[in-house]
Amino acid sequence: MLWLPLAIILPLHSYSQSTTRHDALERPIDRRTLVTRFNPTRQDTISATTPMQVGNGNFAFGSDITSLQTFLPFATMAAWGWKNDSLPEGRTHTDVDGYQGVKWDNHGRLVQYDFGGPPDIEAWLRGSPNRVNLGRVGLRFWSKENVVLNVTEGDLQSAKQTLDLWTGTLTSRFKFQEEEVRVRVVSDFETDTIAFEIQSELVRDGRLGLFVDFPWCEGKEKFSAPFVGLWHVPEKHTTNITLTSLSARIAHRMEDSLFYTDILGDKFSVVRHSPTNHMYDIRPLEGGRRPPTFSLSVSFSSGSSAPGSKPPPSPSRIFAASKEGWERFWTGSGFVDLLTGSTDPRAEELQRRIVLSRYLMRVNEAGDTPPQESGLVNNGWFGKFHMEMYFWHSAHWALWNDWDVLHRSSSIYSRFLPAATALAQTQQGWAKGARWPKMADPSGRSSPGEINNLLIWQQPHPLIFAAYEHRAFPNKATLRKWRGVVKATADWMSEFAWNNETTGRYDLGPPMYVVSEDTSPNSTVNPAFELAYWRLGLEIAEDWFEKLGEPVPRQWTRVRQGLAPLPVDKDQQGELTYSVYEGIEQTFWTDSKYTSDHPALVGLHGWLPPTEGLDLSVAQKTARKVWSHWNTSNCWGWDFPMLAMSAARNGFHSEAIDFLLHREFQFDDIGMPIGGTRVPTPYFPGSGSLLYAVGMMAKGWDGNPEGRIAPGFPAYGWRVRVEGLSRAL
Repeated sequence: MLWLPLAIILPLHSYSQSTTRHDALERPIDRRTLVTRFNPTRQDTISATTPMQVGNGNFAFGSDITSLQTFLPFATMAAWGWKNDSLPEGRTHTDVDGYQGVKWDNHGRLVQYDFGGPPDIEAWLRGSPNRVNLGRVGLRFWSKENVVLNVTEGDLQSAKQTLDLWTGTLTSRFKFQEEEVRVRVVSDFETDTIAFEIQSELVRDGRLGLFVDFPWCEGKEKFSAPFVGLWHVPEKHTTNITLTSLSARIAHRMEDSLFYTDILGDKFSVVRHSPTNHMYDIRPLEGGRRPPTFSLSVSFSSGSSAPGSKPPPSPSRIFAASKEGWERFWTGSGFVDLLTGSTDPRAEELQRRIVLSRYLMRVNEAGDTPPQESGLVNNGWFGKFHMEMYFWHSAHWALWNDWDVLHRSSSIYSRFLPAATALAQTQQGWAKGARWPKMADPSGRSSPGEINNLLIWQQPHPLIFAAYEHRAFPNKATLRKWRGVVKATADWMSEFAWNNETTGRYDLGPPMYVVSEDTSPNSTVNPAFELAYWRLGLEIAEDWFEKLGEPVPRQWTRVRQGLAPLPVDKDQQGELTYSVYEGIEQTFWTDSKYTSDHPALVGLHGWLPPTEGLDLSVAQKTARKVWSHWNTSNCWGWDFPMLAMSAARNGFHSEAIDFLLHREFQFDDIGMPIGGTRVPTPYFPGSGSLLYAVGMMAKGWDGNPEGRIAPGFPAYGWRVRVEGLSRAL
């Protein structure tokens, strides 16, 4: 389905000269009121696809209507929670280490890639390591006769679950057999620990406690959603328990990977259901008259945490830490108020998406490594992270000034530098530089696959992150910190650009894949977006070395200045627009093969700032033609914020809002970005790109109209207030 925004029939200057209302002397934004206005609530029903979560960015716990995992086995996941599957039958580690793919010609140079090799080894390398579900924690009910009850969600009355966003507290209330039950759950902000508090007369009567259970996890399936792990193959893995007077530790072994679950709190007893399964019942310990409250901490760790290590924090400490940590998050960085004073009815939904996205990104994507597409909710692409998506996942932290968060994962570039250098030089034979992988695991190893090896738009990303960090911390320490990454990144960019002696210019490709991954890699040359991104990246690298006081490598400048011009297309009326790549068929605008995926052409002036050689008039006409010709019903996730940024830079402010609230760009009742038909829910690049676009539209960008507050928003119907944000490039 094609969608034609109203802006296409309006003059280009329609909204460009407006000024948003602003009072510099007004009171600070009432952040708590705005945040808690959107506290998610569910009643009597259970979402079969998305859980309410608590977590800290490295660790997250997903829950059903009970605020635990009583009825639905949502995941407990951590950034460090990985395992390798057993090797393919008849294969050894020597076979895996010696894997080689095909060699393709790259302008007279044979380059060895990670695809086209032995299929069984490639499948293992894609699926290992894979992220694991660390365990399940749910409510256990007993009868008055001390028999375990088989309770379903239909046995609960008046069930209601609420998430207090300001403190990160899940609360569920319901009745069971006429007795009221309240469950509260939080996550520690530092350790990978959750705390539970269960309050009911059923606790006093010894009829309500917890169970823990452990699944088998493997990397055979590309997607594991909405649930992660298999519960019906207990023979494939083992658990055992160690008890002390105050705590319990359950060791869970899958293949060669070992994980621990530590339980601490009120006195309890533990009973294993059967030696052949991995379910344990945890019950308040008898002795005197029980109180009606049962509180526990449950902590998760890897096998490196040996018995005798530091015990988990107490439940009371974790409840306090959650409150303090979330208040610090909400008050200590950027904030946007679109709702107070706005009359446009779209403001309510956009504010809801912003608040809930901020919470969910802090829970799922504030860890030590780049997040996977579904964060810590479930598994996509075997749990691996995609380095081209890292921009959409994490660049918003820079605009919203969450540098304590961004510093954790952006260090991945220095950590991956040896692996990326080996990929570029040792494996592929380039003379210098580091080639950043597309799909990787925590070791930095590139996963096999043709697209994984031939995509290139992830390459300039570290230069953008470096530039944003230097804006926030403009000192020599920042310049020195990123020097190695900047140099290796730009070195490979200048190596990959081919000196075409016939034309006297530098070409990109072939072979390569463009952003949309829908062109033939062996005929794709000089794609418009990648050419512009290459220029911007090399310009940043040159400026970096100038600031360091070091000589700028001549090859960087030579390539940047000599890159091929952006390819253009002329229609029958003589109007020029940019093309996906040089030499693409002239009918590509009406060919669904090329107009049904990520519309990167709008990124030329929107996501990216104007780059050398960009004609703003042609870029604007290109964006409008994308609006009218692209199959937006097949677009997804970050496509819509990218379209919004293009509309905003080009002066179409109302249309920018339309894209952020497009009918194909949906968020569910708790703020999870819908994956749709393309990928499972959630698809968090949608959330990260939404926050990046809103930050840019609210605070502005380099070269935006002077004196205009919130230059990306419409002038009429919107009152935009901004605190603590930084300008976009």
